[in-house]
Amino acid sequence: MTAEMLKGHLDNVILATLEREPLHGYAVIETIRHRSAGSFDLPEGTIYPALHRLELAGLLASDWVEPAGGRRRRVYRLTAKGQSALAARRAHWTRFARAVDSLLGGEAPWPA
Repeated sequence: MTAEMLKGHLDNVILATLEREPLHGYAVIETIRHRSAGSFDLPEGTIYPALHRLELAGLLASDWVEPAGGRRRRVYRLTAKGQSALAARRAHWTRFARAVDSLLGGEAPWPA
């Protein structure tokens, strides 16, 4: 799968990835790859601009962290606004996914 397939959903994926714990940018990429069983192997040029955009929107905050013996990294975390946005986006996603599943799966319509 490609970054193009995630268009419109990348921000949601990033917010959900950071829900469990704060991560630096490369760890976000690795976590998305791991949690999607390798389906989403996104380049840095896709993730870093999205992280900056989400931070500017107030959904993420970041701090520079310098681990002992390591190099300095920017670590991102969800803000309270980001947590609220993720909850709302999840509800919309669930509704959307159920509707698409009912159409693609040929199932009976589900109540709206």
